[in-house]
Amino acid sequence: MKKLRVLVLMHEDLVPPESIAGLGEKEFQPFRTEWQVLQGLRGLGHEVRAIGVHDDLRPLREAIEAFRPHATFNLLEEFHGVSMYGQAVISFVELLCTPYTGSNPRGLMLSRDKVLAKKILAYHRLPIPRFGVFPVGAKARLPRRLGLPLLVKSTSESASLGISQASIVRSPEKLAERVAFMHGTFGTDVLAEEYIEGRELYLGVLGNSRLESFPVWEMRFGTWDPELPRIATARVKWDAEFQRRHGIATGPAQDLEPTALRTIVHATKLAYRALGISGYARADWRLSPDGRAYLLELNANPDLCSDEDFAQSAQAAGLAYEPLLQRILNLALSYRPAWKRAEE
Repeated sequence: MKKLRVLVLMHEDLVPPESIAGLGEKEFQPFRTEWQVLQGLRGLGHEVRAIGVHDDLRPLREAIEAFRPHATFNLLEEFHGVSMYGQAVISFVELLCTPYTGSNPRGLMLSRDKVLAKKILAYHRLPIPRFGVFPVGAKARLPRRLGLPLLVKSTSESASLGISQASIVRSPEKLAERVAFMHGTFGTDVLAEEYIEGRELYLGVLGNSRLESFPVWEMRFGTWDPELPRIATARVKWDAEFQRRHGIATGPAQDLEPTALRTIVHATKLAYRALGISGYARADWRLSPDGRAYLLELNANPDLCSDEDFAQSAQAAGLAYEPLLQRILNLALSYRPAWKRAEE
């Protein structure tokens, strides 16, 4: 295997220290993905450097000019505190004619704009819940075409930010209240989609044009109160102590009906192509008690921590963590953006 120069791009606050000796779980948690990716790439024998950015692209340009990386490994989720600006940074990397891991800017933009993504998926007749949009400043009135309950969330925030048990509304009054809260808290338009009671499923996909899917993964809610909706709130996804207390964990989905499995795999790949994603992504699904599967969204560049869903499902498919990172690098090198095509 050829030794590569790899520049790992991340938020400047998440650049890990040289050693994590003596750090507790809470201290290590914020940059555990960055640490594991850096260590994994070094374990593969590559020459690796970390570069952190926040609101200034000059350090990134200087690092690319000085280090001349074969590829930039993208772990950046925002720029200047705005998640939707993340694709602009990768556009900048592409303009510098440097290969990068994960999705291209177009795929990042389409997948992160939840409303536009849903419109594209609806155009392709993919199975998604019905939805409505409430722009900032607009009052929330229940559209006739939507039934209750609804799940209310930001149109652009990721990582379940703003999602809690209060996000599920069961009356027009609660809808108006939650939409106003989201407008005031996040300053973004708000998406309300019909809440699908059922199982929370995930499917990882790897590839540019030829796509490989991993085993379907499921979030299990352990000792969760059966009276409460089983949804992936911010605490459910990211609070380790909360997860332990309620027995929340993810693992291979069991006893999936063949029809549902085929729908999930086939529709995810169609959605991946419809949104123009490259590199890798994770699709979030709900499976209702009557066996109907609903695609909620595609997450381009999902978390690559070794114990998160994407890497764990890859492991179940026989692709260990370091080989997974290498596959992602290989996809970066084989991807053909416009500047590569112009040189041919």
